[in-house]
Amino acid sequence: MEYTRELARFCHELDYGALPAEVSQRAKLCVLDYVANIYGSLQLDAVKGVVDFVREMGGPEAATALGCGFKTGIQSAAFINGTLAEAIEAQDGLRFGGNHPVCAVIPAALAIAESSRRDGKSFIAAVAAGYEVANRVSAAVHPFHTLSGFMPTGTCGTFGAAAAASKLMGQGYSGMLNSLGNAGYILPLTMAEEMLGGHTVKIVQGGQAASAGIMAAGLAGRGITGSPVVFEGSVMKGGFTQITMKQEPKPERLTDRLGEHFTIMDVYFKPFTACRHTHGSAQATLELMKEKSLKAADVESVAVFTYAIANLAVGKGMPDDGTFVSAQFSIPYVVAVCLLDGVLGPEQLTERRIADPEVLALAKRVTVQGDDALNKMYPDKTASRVEIALKDGTRLSRQVEIPKGDPRDTMTVEDISAKVLHFAGGRDKKKTGRIIDAILSLEKAKGVDELVAMI
Repeated sequence: MEYTRELARFCHELDYGALPAEVSQRAKLCVLDYVANIYGSLQLDAVKGVVDFVREMGGPEAATALGCGFKTGIQSAAFINGTLAEAIEAQDGLRFGGNHPVCAVIPAALAIAESSRRDGKSFIAAVAAGYEVANRVSAAVHPFHTLSGFMPTGTCGTFGAAAAASKLMGQGYSGMLNSLGNAGYILPLTMAEEMLGGHTVKIVQGGQAASAGIMAAGLAGRGITGSPVVFEGSVMKGGFTQITMKQEPKPERLTDRLGEHFTIMDVYFKPFTACRHTHGSAQATLELMKEKSLKAADVESVAVFTYAIANLAVGKGMPDDGTFVSAQFSIPYVVAVCLLDGVLGPEQLTERRIADPEVLALAKRVTVQGDDALNKMYPDKTASRVEIALKDGTRLSRQVEIPKGDPRDTMTVEDISAKVLHFAGGRDKKKTGRIIDAILSLEKAKGVDELVAMI
């Protein structure tokens, strides 16, 4: 089976007019949600450091660094904008692949669409193609790619960025095929160790993937060739799915129902600024607080029960010298800050908040353990149960089996618009409203210039 060629041919031939209405709408919602992440991420000091460094490097004013007030080179803009998609950890994701396609695909597509003056329909089609590639490649290696030490947002996302860029560059089938082949050779390693260790370099994985994807497509446009079997590999056993996991891949997922089912419809959205594995715990905590008029001062201790992968990835406590990355991947921190603040947004990840002694002390009273019954529900359901012991002896319990944002309990246009307004902080609400309207009517735009200028 020529998986790489089939996927490349599909992406090359994909046209806006062939997109089902719900796919086009979903792509616009992904862009809308992306804007919320931009605004939320700009509140973090580490992000400001990345932006300042890239700006100091200089470059032609070809594409906009979103929300930053300047233009720079295409790859530099994609690097910044991919970092903005990733840093706040409220980005969209695919449960079946463990990846976050927005972080690479949309930044790459925006940079090329802006610099080459492509219209809204072309941009939407490129986003749909990019998501299809990023999601299908990650699904083919999930979950063993991550368990082998890689972060698919960076690795698999590069392929999606390359596909989106190639499409917007107007490359033919051979150009698309070479773009994917080139991407496999230059994609970033994105070690899971960085995330698990709480290191803040984790936030650049989307930016690096977006930048590398543009490079892959640009090289293809200059006649540089890449492997036409980059995904499945050959008898040499050097394909992407062969060398980046310790188990046998499932290459059939690369083309399963291709053209019949668009994987962008499987993408979830996040209401909270933390790893998706924490969301059941956060939602259960906030629901109990609202229903019982609960205050943090009433709480003696909290026990969280969850599935095995969540326990492994986010069950650890928050170290006293932890970073906002540590906080995003810690159920104890997430539950504690939800109890204290009644919300989990950008403000809960600022350097000042994660160092607050009150938050850290409460987090130490939150325990996490695996639960066999919940583990049996996975991966169909990412279930968690929160049991709160109050100082008066009362015990409260809430189990969430499908956290909000999952396609089975999706975030609506209104939900995502509210997220944009919340994450925008003190920005002008009327202007933010115009941005929302522009994105929701993106297919009518002659270009993305006005939109990126407003952001």
